[in-house]
Amino acid sequence: MITKTRPIFTSEPSATAHQRILSQRGEPLFIAAWHNALMIHFEVDAAALQRCVPFELDLWKGRAFVSLVAFTMLNMRPRLGGRLAALLFRPIATHHFLNIRTYVRYGDEYGIHFMAEWLTNRLAVLLGPSTFGLPYHYGHISYKHDLKNGNVSGRIADPKCRTALTFEAHLTGAAAFQPCAAGSLDEWLMERYTAFNSARRVRRFFRVWHPPWPQRPAEAVLKDKSLLTGNWPWFNDTQLIGANFSPGFDTVWMSRPQRVTS
Repeated sequence: MITKTRPIFTSEPSATAHQRILSQRGEPLFIAAWHNALMIHFEVDAAALQRCVPFELDLWKGRAFVSLVAFTMLNMRPRLGGRLAALLFRPIATHHFLNIRTYVRYGDEYGIHFMAEWLTNRLAVLLGPSTFGLPYHYGHISYKHDLKNGNVSGRIADPKCRTALTFEAHLTGAAAFQPCAAGSLDEWLMERYTAFNSARRVRRFFRVWHPPWPQRPAEAVLKDKSLLTGNWPWFNDTQLIGANFSPGFDTVWMSRPQRVTS
């Protein structure tokens, strides 16, 4: 049972998201685990990016960014309904993801916009655009996590376009995972709790909540980025500015999708 208690987490973005999602009756709608999230960040030309994003960009000191987020979702199920509901959702409950996201604002709310997402579940690929407005594509995805030695790698291939993304990353800094420093660029990039999306000419948004990301910085290298440059030629001119890795969470809240009305 979810109660509307004061959150114990001190990160302002997480606390605000906790309050916002519980302010809507019947939320959250879904619960899932998000594991082993690697976020790789690029600075991009704001004008070129804005031309392919149907929302106003959110900028950090005048700078625009795109992030790649590679993670695994497990055991997505409705918050209500118990074992039967979880059983019905099992065909779409667990799979790998690669999100290509940028940073946007709508009214007084700041969030992300998924430019494209690749995942390993064909049924979810069919359902995502019509339900959540998500730009899903089917992909072959393999991730390797050697956290004892601080190494993460992955390959995402689009069989339709015959393009791929291959990356390697090594965790740096202190051995402990900890939230981003308040007011830092890392916090600005990672602590986002609303997704504004557009698919099939319908704009939707949904909200999520989880504690502040426990993270460590990482040094990342892209070995093959044809998946990116094939979809966005301006990606050839981006600058990789950093990366963060988080072990993730066993419990993430997700709201029902809503239409953007203006």
